[in-house]
Amino acid sequence: MDPSEFTDNAPGELVKTIEGLWAFVPHPLPPTFDIGPTTVSRLSAADFALGQLRGIGQTLPNAQLLITPFLRREAVLSSRIEGTIASVDQLVLFEVEPSRDPENPDVGEVANYVSAMKFGLARLETLPVSLRLIRELHEKLLTGVRDQDRRPGEFRQVQNAIGEQGRPPEEARYVPPPVAQMTQALSDFEFFLHESTELPFLIKLALVHYQFEAIHPFLDGNGRIGRLLLSLLICEQNYLTQPLLYLSGFFEKHRDRYIDALLRVSQVGDWAGWVEFFLEGVAEQSQDAVERSGSLLELREQYREKAQTARASALPLLLIDELFQVPALTISMARGLLDVTPVSAQRSVDRLVDLGILEEVTGQQRNRIYVAREILRTANAE
Repeated sequence: MDPSEFTDNAPGELVKTIEGLWAFVPHPLPPTFDIGPTTVSRLSAADFALGQLRGIGQTLPNAQLLITPFLRREAVLSSRIEGTIASVDQLVLFEVEPSRDPENPDVGEVANYVSAMKFGLARLETLPVSLRLIRELHEKLLTGVRDQDRRPGEFRQVQNAIGEQGRPPEEARYVPPPVAQMTQALSDFEFFLHESTELPFLIKLALVHYQFEAIHPFLDGNGRIGRLLLSLLICEQNYLTQPLLYLSGFFEKHRDRYIDALLRVSQVGDWAGWVEFFLEGVAEQSQDAVERSGSLLELREQYREKAQTARASALPLLLIDELFQVPALTISMARGLLDVTPVSAQRSVDRLVDLGILEEVTGQQRNRIYVAREILRTANAE
């Protein structure tokens, strides 16, 4: 890390690590910076778009119709930012057969992201967003995947650095605080999470995300945990009644801007640049979620009209709603979802195959898997 790139406006201190590297220790939040007209305009647009999404969340016939598809998409895109690559199709097939070794080893990590988010949302009922919850989320994210030396659920006890893989630490783009300063920075971070402030919530959220990434308290998974925290904080503060807003789609689309905007805060104190970028993301992803929600709900109605005839069984209708949460399934899974006999489950699945809603993808006579491809395409359209 080049100390000459850090100006007097940098919101922190440069210190030497025991390895002789320069590291950056961010000052506690909140910073002092002017909220100018551009920031106010971005904030207004973000609040408006988020309000539209909030309205959809409050009127859903079944919130899980959208929550689970959106969460899978977030898991795939957040992981992709860090170089962990898997498709949503691979993820849903892994969910059907988690005991089977996937062809793509990254799928397990992406599935862990989904599990960590679901765990975090449930945990909010008994525990606020805190260092304890952050460690628990990290353990969920990295347990059972490759490179177990990444110490799931533990804050790092050694120095880390951010740069190109394979390059020496001296050439790192950014070096987070040494362990001693990291511990204090995390304590200050947790205090700010719970502190009452006059800052607008979305601006506070932007500051929190920067600070967590600047501290970089884990050996791996910092980016994914930092983005996961955004959705949890939005729900914890009741900005949305349902977890429908995820920002990784915007961050992945503008990956270089995302990384550069975070780094410019550390180097030159460009809070306005980062906050405005963040608010742009909230507005864009809220609008995207509104449009994606409309498309999924419209598809649901189309499917229900297809399946609903005067003499038809009601079971395929019930299964249609389940498909938005579980777009790949087996007969055994259908039996459990509908609480019926294997014969009734098979008939319901066959009915949806005949209607073009499900497609058998294995070509086998046994252990067949059925996929709702149109649901996957609609939920994950670029």
